[in-house]
Amino acid sequence: MAGNKNEPVLQFAPFQSSVDEGFWHGLSSLKLNKLKIDESPISITGFYAPCSNSQVSSHLTLLTDSLPTEPNDEPSIETSRGNRNKCSVPGTLYNTNTLEGFHALDKQGLLKAEAKKIWDDIRLGKAEEDGSVLLRFLLISFADLKKFNFYYWFAFPALVLDPPATLVDLKPASKWFTPDETESVLSCCNEWRTSSLTADVPFFLISISSNSHATTRPLKDFEACQREDDKILFGFYDPCHLPNNPGWPLRNYLAFISARWNIKKVQFLCYRENHGFADLSLSLVGEALIQPSQAWQDRQHVPNAVGWELNRGKRVPRCINLSTSMDPTRMAISAADLNLKLMRWRALPSLNLNMLSGTKCLLLGAGTLGCQVARMLMAWGVRKITLVDSGKVAMSNPLRQSLYTLEDCLDGGDFKALAAVKSLNRIFPAVEAEGIVMAIPMPGHPVPSQEEQNVLDDCKRLHNLVESHDAVFLLTDTRESRWLPTLLCANANKLTITAALGFDSFLVMRHGAGPFGGPVDSKAASVGSISTTVENMSLTQSDSKLRLGCYFCNDVVAPVDSTANRTLDQQCTVTRPGLAPIASALAVELLVGILHHPLGISAEAEFGNSSDSGSSEQPLGILPHQIRGALSQFSQMILVGHSSSSCTACCPIVVKEYQKRGLDFILQAINHPTYLEDLTGLTELMKSANSFELDWDNETDNDDDCVEI
Repeated sequence: MAGNKNEPVLQFAPFQSSVDEGFWHGLSSLKLNKLKIDESPISITGFYAPCSNSQVSSHLTLLTDSLPTEPNDEPSIETSRGNRNKCSVPGTLYNTNTLEGFHALDKQGLLKAEAKKIWDDIRLGKAEEDGSVLLRFLLISFADLKKFNFYYWFAFPALVLDPPATLVDLKPASKWFTPDETESVLSCCNEWRTSSLTADVPFFLISISSNSHATTRPLKDFEACQREDDKILFGFYDPCHLPNNPGWPLRNYLAFISARWNIKKVQFLCYRENHGFADLSLSLVGEALIQPSQAWQDRQHVPNAVGWELNRGKRVPRCINLSTSMDPTRMAISAADLNLKLMRWRALPSLNLNMLSGTKCLLLGAGTLGCQVARMLMAWGVRKITLVDSGKVAMSNPLRQSLYTLEDCLDGGDFKALAAVKSLNRIFPAVEAEGIVMAIPMPGHPVPSQEEQNVLDDCKRLHNLVESHDAVFLLTDTRESRWLPTLLCANANKLTITAALGFDSFLVMRHGAGPFGGPVDSKAASVGSISTTVENMSLTQSDSKLRLGCYFCNDVVAPVDSTANRTLDQQCTVTRPGLAPIASALAVELLVGILHHPLGISAEAEFGNSSDSGSSEQPLGILPHQIRGALSQFSQMILVGHSSSSCTACCPIVVKEYQKRGLDFILQAINHPTYLEDLTGLTELMKSANSFELDWDNETDNDDDCVEI
């Protein structure tokens, strides 16, 4: 029976929540990288501690380690066991994909489902072994990862006693115990709180013998305490500081005591602290009367539950915006990665962002193409970019070259490579960009003897740059400036992408593997060994498949000076403004496709209409060799060209000669225009062609004579 009708109904101070920013950052990462569009419930862990201040209640707190590392894992509760300031409480998180979905959740149904878990834990005895299940909580949320807004609502399910418990007495513990009992209770409670086995166990028994000796014991010892005829108090860590109300954990505690042991009169201890020690003047001892509900005898019955947290007195969710408190660089990184990580949700689950961020890209040329390629690389998540250029920013550049402004043109102009890096850092502070001011030695541009050492130093530096990067983009203005990089890339077996512009036409192509690369390794590389993997992903001379050609494989002459005797419109890169962005975007897309192809640099040329190209197996689509486009007709063609045995840049003869003679070979190729043609057999080929043309002319004349006859 509930006792005198005049006795007040026992009222409890509601639980309050507190969420650390680290939790939201952790949820963002889990959502982007693991959960994606999965809305399945997640097990999380909350933490609370007994009140330790007479003016402030303790909150249930969520921290970074409240979340599991994997969606289906249990959170790492064990890591906090024994921490007296972090009593672990199990919870369930429902994170929706949309704000509409958040508002549409069946909140009453979710609360009832969580309450059923608590009720089952009570009936099946789990709560007796692990009292923390009595404090199960619920969190629903929506994470707007684009604006850094987080909508959320806590529920702390409490089983409703029907009829409600009534309060007989409630007073400070210091006024309830005798002096001897007070001393003993203080001692056993402090011992309980300092033991690594019980420091964070929030529910316990205090058994007081007839000689006033108090002992703190776990809930499972209740039957033993009964047999010993001791006075028993049901203790719990009370987060509330109020002098006239116990905290929220007592609600389910009373339901457990009533349902488990059928006790009608309960004496309880609201354990509170001061400076880390038991404080019996702040702690409360009370007596409650409980009348068991007849409905609880039905095993299928689940008590009603309440517990949605109020927000300033109203039953509405909360919202927090973290953009104002986040470090701008961290925000930039998060925002930059957002699009890429969203792509992995449905469109490209195999997208390897770690590989992209670890790929080192060398951009030769920081003009119109170089600026656009750098921007596209950053958009794809590439974070390591080196730009090489010897020119300065001119007044005509900023409108076409997206990394420069008028300030870069003043006082004679800043070096493009350095100005580009400054711009990249302003756009995205997390980029690891480096600018190198250096001219590229070129065939057909003879070097005076006094300049030879400087040119050789540039050759060594370019060689080292190619060796230390994973992918190289050839984006220079002239044909001959691409020869040395092409040779060095063929020698080092590096991923090489060429983009070249005409007035209204463009070429984007990937160079084939070097002539002396290692065997094909179709297994993906681990992050941090991209260069090694690329080197292994090439075709040897013994392979039956032909290597794909480089930029020079279709030439029948060696590259020469293409800038002499040209008017201004021929000296400058005069193109339609839309051409460079198109070609640059295709060049970067080509690189991403190569990096994700199992054969990498050795992947065969694919066509959109090829039945055996295997394009359907690659999530990024086909991987062509050459893309040629014309804006005048808004057309685009996909072509393939195999390597030439007489190529002046990548054929085995040239690469072997470079490996044998090194810088002397390069210097000879630069100073003697016909040397490369003689070396590769192009000179003999041209003689044969001329001879064939003479014979053909003679035959034609004879035929004409015959016709006239």
